Amino acid sequence: MVDNNVLGSALEECGTDPVTGFYRDGCCSTGDEDLGSHTICAVVTREFLDHQRSIGNDLTRPMPVYGFPGLQPGDRWCVTARNWLRAHEDGAAAPVVLAASHERVLDLVPLAVLREHAVDVPGDISGLGDPS
Repeated sequence: MVDNNVLGSALEECGTDPVTGFYRDGCCSTGDEDLGSHTICAVVTREFLDHQRSIGNDLTRPMPVYGFPGLQPGDRWCVTARNWLRAHEDGAAAPVVLAASHERVLDLVPLAVLREHAVDVPGDISGLGDPS
């Protein structure tokens, strides 16, 4: 079964340096065991990282036991839909790579909100619809 992105096409890789994803496969794939819904491919910024730390989710601290190196601004990382949405509501959302964000994020975050923060331009822009 092929995972789809928020635009309805095949889910693209989010990042491999560091290797991201709930399954540590470089993609924001999800499944029943991914209770946090790590479905948004974000390009983390200092502001986003600071916000996450302020809500108890320190993404900068390495956790070798989980193979987590800690993030730096500019890293691409599969973040949880709920924490990204909270950052958005607080004015600290990270840019989003739509082609690498899993369609399940749409259960919580509307596509229009994700588009506001999109940093990728897909080859077929018909999925973006009218920007107004």
